[in-house]
Amino acid sequence: MQEKKIALQVVEEALKELESSKGSILSAIQKLQRASSIVGDDEKRLWCSIQLADAIYVGPLKDLADFLVEHQDPSTSEYQEGLSKHIKALGKLGLIHEVHFTNEELNIKLNSAGGGYANIGFVEERYADLVRQKSGNDGTYYKSPLNNHLNFVKKKAHELASLLYKQLKFSGTVSNCFDLLKNAVDDKLLDLNPVIAEQLMLAFKSVSTGKEEEWSQALTTCRRLIEGLADQLYPATNDKDKGRSLGQAQYVNRIWFFMDTSIESKSNRELAKAHVDFMGSWLENINKISNKGVHAELGQLEATKAVFHTYLMIADILDYLEEKPQPNNKKDINLATIDELEALLGVNRNIAKEIFKHRIKEGGLDCASLAKVGGVGPKIIQKIKQEFIIED
Repeated sequence: MQEKKIALQVVEEALKELESSKGSILSAIQKLQRASSIVGDDEKRLWCSIQLADAIYVGPLKDLADFLVEHQDPSTSEYQEGLSKHIKALGKLGLIHEVHFTNEELNIKLNSAGGGYANIGFVEERYADLVRQKSGNDGTYYKSPLNNHLNFVKKKAHELASLLYKQLKFSGTVSNCFDLLKNAVDDKLLDLNPVIAEQLMLAFKSVSTGKEEEWSQALTTCRRLIEGLADQLYPATNDKDKGRSLGQAQYVNRIWFFMDTSIESKSNRELAKAHVDFMGSWLENINKISNKGVHAELGQLEATKAVFHTYLMIADILDYLEEKPQPNNKKDINLATIDELEALLGVNRNIAKEIFKHRIKEGGLDCASLAKVGGVGPKIIQKIKQEFIIED
């Protein structure tokens, strides 16, 4: 994640260079190459290496350029065989025609007056010198071809940098977010019911395959795991809630009832109830789709949507799981023995006796009366609140 953040920052800097009238194309290419290296994007990295005149790639590309200049009749066998040989050699270096030596780029690089396969920084310098000298050429390099070369590289670099930026900024966002949701639901379900958790994970695995029968099975699994979740959250009864049966077959009703009784916040009750109704309708829809999946041909997209919505719904259901308060095992201080007072409060025997005697004298203890007991200060009173039930 840190590497992605660094690469994104570097490619943003490259784009700023390319979009500024005073920016350096050389600097932009170097930054794009660095960003590409960080994320392992070899296609873009190699293209940058070519613009920086890396001899490993430039040598064979020059050979191809020389071959194309010497052999200009594509109909001959010599041309076809030679071209195939050069492309094969470039392929071994990882160079791809559509990326690293397109026809447009070859035409630009073939013109030695525009710098050819020289380092793009050198091309920038030669062009800047001619501009300063107000000259069209220096006998070797010409202003117009140099400018064409720079414009091509700048445009291509911006295209590649923009693509890399989008990949780093947005690519995988949905996937990563769903992974976050999926992992959270899986973990919570594993604590609640490992069997249900396994069913959900298997349903997700099924929709990732290329087998139609497994897509249908995923939907059946979704229905069964929701039934199992209903059993876990609110076991079947003969009771009714607002006219709705809560029997074994009415698993949707039981989940509704569980959620209705689990939403305690008054401010959120109406909104949550509306969400419960929405969730219930989705559960019924999944039931219908599941039944369809058993009897009819089912598309992978439909099955995937059902599994994803199942994850979303279960995530919401689990959010409403009431955090059961821990049983209050505290003992009423007015029922505590001297031994319990001594042990739980960590006081000496004499102070425990004084508390005990004061309780008998007053007919009961509260925080105010305890303050009158010798040796009992604020710290002991705080400890008493932690260990015993006592009125303030």
